[in-house]
Amino acid sequence: MKNGYISLCVNIDHVATLRQARFSSYPSVVEAAQIAQNAGADGITVHLREDRRHIQDDDIPALKNIIKGKFTLEMAISEEILDIAKRNKPDLLTIVPEKREELTTEGGLDIIGQFEKTKAFLEEVNKASLKASLFIDPNLETIKAAKDAGAERIELHTGEYANCKLNSEEMKYQLSQLSKAAKYAKSLGFLVNAGHGLNTSNVKAISQLHSLEELHIGHSIISRAVLIGLNEAVKEMKHLISG
Repeated sequence: MKNGYISLCVNIDHVATLRQARFSSYPSVVEAAQIAQNAGADGITVHLREDRRHIQDDDIPALKNIIKGKFTLEMAISEEILDIAKRNKPDLLTIVPEKREELTTEGGLDIIGQFEKTKAFLEEVNKASLKASLFIDPNLETIKAAKDAGAERIELHTGEYANCKLNSEEMKYQLSQLSKAAKYAKSLGFLVNAGHGLNTSNVKAISQLHSLEELHIGHSIISRAVLIGLNEAVKEMKHLISG
């Protein structure tokens, strides 16, 4: 967080989900990105999955051409997707785990179990003059492993927190774990982002963790957009995290 300001990066994957439901040309992810930016989004995030279930290869250069703020590409440890990233030069690669059968990303990278693979991939990213962030659970041992692997940025997985009953003791506990993890990561020199499952009901407390730089939020914003429009949905979230 810089000068008390936390950035909002809007993930527009599920605009593409709706498009791909009928393999049509609409709704346009480019138009969605433009609306989100005009509404105050600091950046746009997309996940180019190996199964191409929503975002498609052609979306990446089209978005690169119009994004004015930060362009984050989420991806698995994949040479194929890295080649696409090399051609399009997003501002940040967020490395996430992927399973074909999952509905959405279910947790953070198993850096400890795949340490050498992760370290080698980060070296490839660095050689390509790209910046990478590792999407990880708020676990101190995992954060240390990310540092040892050569990462400079991480994104804390907020799914466990987001899945809690509002105002429950478990939610308070998960928030404390995120706070502890963010502070520890910051002490190691990391730039720290967070995301997954955040919505208008639970984002406020997360946005008050002063060790965070960015929140990456998608599904809840696009869901709200169905009811109130994308412009208003982005403004609503922006207000909640900056108010």
